[in-house]
Amino acid sequence: MKIGVNLINFGPGATPQTLKSWVRLSDSLGYHLMMISDHIGITPDVHSRYPAPFYEPISTLGWLAGMDHNLEIGTTVLIVPYRSPLEIARACANIDQLSGGRFILGVGVGWAQQEFDALRVPFRQRG
Repeated sequence: MKIGVNLINFGPGATPQTLKSWVRLSDSLGYHLMMISDHIGITPDVHSRYPAPFYEPISTLGWLAGMDHNLEIGTTVLIVPYRSPLEIARACANIDQLSGGRFILGVGVGWAQQEFDALRVPFRQRG
């Protein structure tokens, strides 16, 4: 069995220092993986649940991959309609290769209609 940590990559407590601390603590406690969430536009519907700042997951995971060489890393849910599928594949493959095969990609279609509107992505066709 593998046990992981949902690393909080949003809100006033999410700072580079706290993210580093969580990586070190998770590894020292023997956890197997760290995962983070996804939102691009912090629209009112997103902000009501996930306050700013909200660190973008792909670049954040690339940064976190260099801090530890034991933990697997990944996304709880990367919202696929927000980005080009080719961009997602390329960025995530790079993280996986650069981290020695430790990347896990969790995907979903999203829920925040205001965020879809801000990104000019059709909400009703997201699936």
